[in-house]
Amino acid sequence: MDGGARVAQVLKSHGVTHVFTLCGGHVSPILVSCKRSGIRVVDTRSEVNAAFAADSAARLSGVPGVAVVTAGPGVTNTITAVKNAQLAQSPLVVIGGATATLLRGRGSLQDIDQMSLIRPHVKWAARPNRLADVAPSMERAFRIAKAGVPGPVFVELAVDLLYDEKIVREWHKAKTDKPDKNLAEQALAMYVKGHLAYVFGLQGLATPELSVPELPDLPGLRRHAQATELEPGGDDVRAAMALLGRAERPVFVLGSQATLRPARIPELVGAIERLGVPVYLSGMARGLLGQGHALQVRHKRREALREADVVLLAGVPCDFRLEYGAHVARAKVIAVNLSGEDLHKNRRPDVAILADPCATLCALAAAASGHDRKAWVHQLRGRDDARDAEIGKMAEARGERCNPVAVCRAIDRHLEPRSVLVGDGGDFVATASYTLRPRGPLGWLDPGVFGTLGVGAGFALGAKLLRPDHDVWLLWGDGAAGFSISEIDSFVRHKVPVIAVVGNDACWTQIAREQTVILDDDVGVMLTYADYHRVAEAWGAKGILVEHDDQIDAALAEAVRVSRAGHPVLVNVLLDKTDFRKGSISM
Repeated sequence: MDGGARVAQVLKSHGVTHVFTLCGGHVSPILVSCKRSGIRVVDTRSEVNAAFAADSAARLSGVPGVAVVTAGPGVTNTITAVKNAQLAQSPLVVIGGATATLLRGRGSLQDIDQMSLIRPHVKWAARPNRLADVAPSMERAFRIAKAGVPGPVFVELAVDLLYDEKIVREWHKAKTDKPDKNLAEQALAMYVKGHLAYVFGLQGLATPELSVPELPDLPGLRRHAQATELEPGGDDVRAAMALLGRAERPVFVLGSQATLRPARIPELVGAIERLGVPVYLSGMARGLLGQGHALQVRHKRREALREADVVLLAGVPCDFRLEYGAHVARAKVIAVNLSGEDLHKNRRPDVAILADPCATLCALAAAASGHDRKAWVHQLRGRDDARDAEIGKMAEARGERCNPVAVCRAIDRHLEPRSVLVGDGGDFVATASYTLRPRGPLGWLDPGVFGTLGVGAGFALGAKLLRPDHDVWLLWGDGAAGFSISEIDSFVRHKVPVIAVVGNDACWTQIAREQTVILDDDVGVMLTYADYHRVAEAWGAKGILVEHDDQIDAALAEAVRVSRAGHPVLVNVLLDKTDFRKGSISM
């Protein structure tokens, strides 16, 4: 069995259903073997989008996503996506091709020091040197990607480890099997023979299993049976419940870590309802409670946190999103996080629980005795309703083109219960995140804390393949669309009927709004009202142009119809400028 087949075998055993790639001779055996093993191979137009798609698949399935890329520029093109996955704590396995083991550092095509380049951005990186080590390295990669704080890993596989041994030996034989060899040529032939014996040796022997580094041995914690989940200890639960039991105005803030175990989401929702505490949701946790849940609060989070007496941060560090801890300075803080660094970032919590947020909330619910906080919830929900009314009035404003707030509210009207929203952009997507209501758990995907532009097409590709019965809406700012609009070709070729909506205001508005006021110059921030719908049509998708507010609903209804008929569609919505998000730049 060649190395490519061994890789496919490991992927299959871990439940991988899709591999994302851009083809390259270094990795061809992996792709062919995956196809033969029943794993769908999905090729993109850029390696970065292959990695983004794998990230998306991981977030929705809980199984590490897999991107397979060729050597050199194939690997370097993934760096942004890998770093995004690291900061978003998303389990990602990147397999990078490489030159033959015998040719490293000798000027081979696309041969660079990939390990030094990628190590700072991954949890673990490996470079097997023998065929016998390929499968164990892949096994370890999957385990480490999921253990503790999830994140990306990298495995570099040399081309001679992936092709059949007979083919590799023939390659080398053609270069060394010469008649009348001189002494130097004889020495080279002997060296190559010995090297190949090492590379392909030990095939009949059992390779020692490679173990994942032990999870931290800390008081109050116990290891989960699969070494991928930290459960809270009894002392932690009691300390947290002591604060919550005395709290009159508690608030929960849940981040993406709470949704790392998709199978436990119903249990998590039940736990939140039993605890009866008002909840703000962020990141992948958006949509956790569905549309209009009585405990979910969406607006005026800063004010609520400053009024709260106890705040529970579940997978949310005190970074810029909480003003480096200033938003919770007046409250007692219970922090729950898989990362010890994030647990104490910028603000020392009163109760620090190094554990899985989902498991912790479920444990807290099991210990809860019930408290009536209806008045506090009613106060926050009343504030929410007032803000929604203000937004509704903003949506009524009419101009030369379309009102972006009205566009987002129209999209919300067309969302079905089974919908996934992918956000990729600045001003338009931030407006969408403020106004749209994801319909269910894992119904919202965005880059995360890194704020990466360009994730959209890859995320949407992965989401639609993992959720073929859901409407997948790709919300693109016109600036962000430029990063990956060529992936519409991938949507068409792979029959992935994504609904893309481009908020086209011919500008990098989130930057321009402050730059033009503070610096009195629009250099570098102006775009054009480009015909993105025609670009989509050129790739074979359906394109729809919307120029005025009264066209929005009909266009969105047509987009949904086209998508459900099996065709990708892009709606190019020309927007007016607004001050809806004035002053939103973060330092």
